[in-house]
Amino acid sequence: MEEKALIYCEGHFGDADGKTANGLIRRSQKYQITCIIDSTKAGLDSGEVLNGIKNDIPIFQDLTEAIESLREVPKYFIYGIAPKEAFLSTNQRKVLLKAMFLGMDVVNGLHDFISDDNEFVQNAQKCGVKLYDIRKPLANRYLNLYSGNIMNVKTPKIAILGTDCAIGKRTTAMLLVKTLKDRGLRASFIGTGQTSIIQGEKYGIALDAIPSEFMTGEVENAIIEANLHEKPDVIIIEGQSALSHQAFISTAAIIRGGHPDAIIVQHPPKRKTRVDFPYLKMPTLKSEIQLLETFSHSKVIAITINHENMNTEELKRTTKDYEDLFHLPTTDALAYGCNKLVKALFKAFPDLKEKSQIIN
Repeated sequence: MEEKALIYCEGHFGDADGKTANGLIRRSQKYQITCIIDSTKAGLDSGEVLNGIKNDIPIFQDLTEAIESLREVPKYFIYGIAPKEAFLSTNQRKVLLKAMFLGMDVVNGLHDFISDDNEFVQNAQKCGVKLYDIRKPLANRYLNLYSGNIMNVKTPKIAILGTDCAIGKRTTAMLLVKTLKDRGLRASFIGTGQTSIIQGEKYGIALDAIPSEFMTGEVENAIIEANLHEKPDVIIIEGQSALSHQAFISTAAIIRGGHPDAIIVQHPPKRKTRVDFPYLKMPTLKSEIQLLETFSHSKVIAITINHENMNTEELKRTTKDYEDLFHLPTTDALAYGCNKLVKALFKAFPDLKEKSQIIN
């Protein structure tokens, strides 16, 4: 049974740093989301802000207004911002403490672990609430080193990678999983970030919080576990950051640990600099594809577009331009769905098409 939760996303709902809140509005298997807190969009409907479609999940000015309007205190307070700094400000700490005093368990996806913070721990005990640090890894002795057993996984593994952070790789992956399931296929999703874990996905890790020595092993283990227990026809792996990104190494670990059999690459054509790194220019889609294929020894079989700052005509034109230039099926999964991606998978892995036809 889904427990009720509200999401704190002050100043960032709908933008790149609000990706945890954005993801939970689009999909949540674990929580019933009651509202968003973001004073810059107070009074609006979160669905209309995010997707242009009303979902009746309101956005409130602050925690006080939210509780007064809801007329109840949700069980969970979810910190829905994923900023570059990854540490709580003084004002944000006050909001978390207020949530505790109201009797709410706190779900935190930052690298700033609240369960290691004496002030938060003492107040949580006083208020009788729990603190959940989603990114906090297990002790090293419980983590997995790379074993090479991933090479024994014969199920097709598809990685949704990209040219930057916060461009919708997780969203595309989840939409593709749903589409494949609708076609009668058993598709497993492997999460690699804190948002997918908060959403309630069964298999995955917050990869960027894992010590580097164990990153590939943790990815490998998550895939092996899903393959063992779910017996999927296809495995879809969520990407993180970009292989070319100077600040992160997650994509390298996903490729090394996951041994993807094919790659779908996502790109925001209008983005000029990397999110949260205005001094870093975006790579070209061509250079990223070349880098991915060289590093992974796998092939990019399709392109997906993030349509931020693009109108409908620009999206249509860019889709056609990319297909002409790269000779790869291209789509925007949010705008147009995943049919082109499914066709690309069926072409690369004919057995999937046969299984889909047999089941349907």
